[in-house]
Amino acid sequence: MRTLTLLSFLIVIASPSAHAATIEADSAITAATVFADRATLTRKTTIDIPAGAHEVTFENLPIRLYPDSLRVEGKGGASVILGALSHKVINQADLIVPREKEISDQIRILDDRKLIINAEIEALSQKKAFFTNLMGKASERSREEIADFNLKPDQWTGAAAAVADGIEEAQKNTVLKQLEMRKIDEELAKLRQDLNQLRTGSKQSYTVALPVEAKSATRLSLELIYQMPNATWRPVYDARLDTKTGKLEIVQYGAVTQRTGEDWTDINLTLSTARPHRGASLPPLQPMWVDLGQAYAKRSRGMAESSMMAQNLAAPMAADMAMEAEIMEERDAVMRTATIDTGGFTAEYHIPGPSDVLADGTESKLLIGPFATKTDMQIHVKPQLSSDAFLVAHTILEGEAPILPGSVSLFRDGAYVGQNSLPLLRPGKDYNLFFGIDDQIEVKRETLEDKAGEAGLLGRDNVKEQRTITSINNLRNKAIALVVTESVPVSKNKDIETEILKDHTTPGYREDLENKKGVLQWTKDLAAGQKTDIKLGWKVTWPKDESIIGLP
Repeated sequence: MRTLTLLSFLIVIASPSAHAATIEADSAITAATVFADRATLTRKTTIDIPAGAHEVTFENLPIRLYPDSLRVEGKGGASVILGALSHKVINQADLIVPREKEISDQIRILDDRKLIINAEIEALSQKKAFFTNLMGKASERSREEIADFNLKPDQWTGAAAAVADGIEEAQKNTVLKQLEMRKIDEELAKLRQDLNQLRTGSKQSYTVALPVEAKSATRLSLELIYQMPNATWRPVYDARLDTKTGKLEIVQYGAVTQRTGEDWTDINLTLSTARPHRGASLPPLQPMWVDLGQAYAKRSRGMAESSMMAQNLAAPMAADMAMEAEIMEERDAVMRTATIDTGGFTAEYHIPGPSDVLADGTESKLLIGPFATKTDMQIHVKPQLSSDAFLVAHTILEGEAPILPGSVSLFRDGAYVGQNSLPLLRPGKDYNLFFGIDDQIEVKRETLEDKAGEAGLLGRDNVKEQRTITSINNLRNKAIALVVTESVPVSKNKDIETEILKDHTTPGYREDLENKKGVLQWTKDLAAGQKTDIKLGWKVTWPKDESIIGLP
């Protein structure tokens, strides 16, 4: 097999040769690469090409495909020259998408059936009315015969029974028709819901033509490649923590949805973090106009005083405003397209095995693979916020692939405990995954002192002091790594002084944790059944005649 060279990837409208035979290709989607807002689809066909010049056509392609993305690749057993692709829009009387047309036809058939049933119900109603009227006339005739002593009981009884049977049959058949109507309405509701998920309303399609010239008869394999909107994917994760072994397993999936109008069945699926919609070049830079506020105000007053000056300044000011609006609009457009923030990292994930993705917007969760991690279990306590202790997996990502931003489902010992979100995590970086409350860790916080008063020479300053103690008891039968986080007041004004009371604070803490002012953290190992106390004291001083905000 030889790889053929496509003479031109450009999409042109070329008139086929008058002597070329048209060969309609029976193609199917065999592969898809899904991006954040679109997909690249590959349709494949294998055809027998006689010697000579021909035109291969791909019929009924979706009208929403991007024509500029069309290209073709081919392989054949003989020398074959591929010409330039052309495309044209075909208008049709019926819907293009097969499944959409199928559901619409089913709805039309059921609607027609309802018309027939309504007519049958009306006929039964007339039949019932006839028998009811007949019974009334029979009763009247019977009364006359009784008055004349000409009553014939056998005839009267038989007629009454026949009329009653007729009414009963009409009533029963009416109920059966109403039950059939209800069943049809339920089926119609489901079909219309399915149709709304698929609806394109398109009665147009593309036909793509490819000129082909073969020196001798051969079998030719062609792949038509193009991009489509209405397809997307997002990374999702499962994080499973085994508290007995301390092992954390993070598994990545790709949640894929598409509404391209055609189901993807048994295809090779690739998920990409690339963003082709962002373009390949930078927009031009515009002048950065600046001015002094007073000069601008003076110019504005002059504009009001002089109509001539207003005319002279209106054009450049309008141009400046339009230029500024253009720059702002370009920046906004770039921000809106950043649906997956990968921090500059681009990757492709090839889903193992054939994949199916329905065209009705159903989300398909497809396995990508696990991540290797180094994990330590910790117990985190923040006494100022809660008396609960939380189980945390302190994780360092190993390997070479990063974890992309996405939602994560958390499982502790096989039980689902909640959902969170993951930021972009690169190998070697650590992150804390919270797995809910640990009821075997007892936390009690007590305020030992909380007082306010005056201090300094002649009581010229206000002062507030607070001292607390947090008791933490490990009720587990094994040791834990304990992490306690507290915060103390931080001054934003030179007249406010803050101080950590060393004599009333447990030593060994880290200050300004993660560059957050006033955040303190203690870490220590706590043996099974062991109890520890974390003490904290602080003082704030400020001028007597001033008020202060932010203190607890």
